[in-house]
Amino acid sequence: MDKTAQERFRPRLQELAARLQPSRQQEEQTAPVQLDGSIGRLSRMDALQAQQMALALKRRQQEQLQRVERALRAIDDGTYGTCGRCEEPIAEPRLEAQPDAVLCVTCAAQPAR
Repeated sequence: MDKTAQERFRPRLQELAARLQPSRQQEEQTAPVQLDGSIGRLSRMDALQAQQMALALKRRQQEQLQRVERALRAIDDGTYGTCGRCEEPIAEPRLEAQPDAVLCVTCAAQPAR
């Protein structure tokens, strides 16, 4: 993929990175659940479950943010759009759908090594 084609993806990746930054609301949702006596056992279990779901979402967003930042660095060094496993070009339609893709479709379909 040539540099012009790579640069075409930069604004989308930057926008995605901005959306993935942790928000204040997310920080509040992942804060430790207070174990005071004012809420019942089931309410506390619901709060713990909601906290765990928020933590899982936060982890997934952090992982995606790392992929986006890696893609932006790859644009800078001219390697964006190259599969991380087989080093063949990643198809542009795949990058259109998932601009932070690290693997081509063939490699992504194979089990992890």
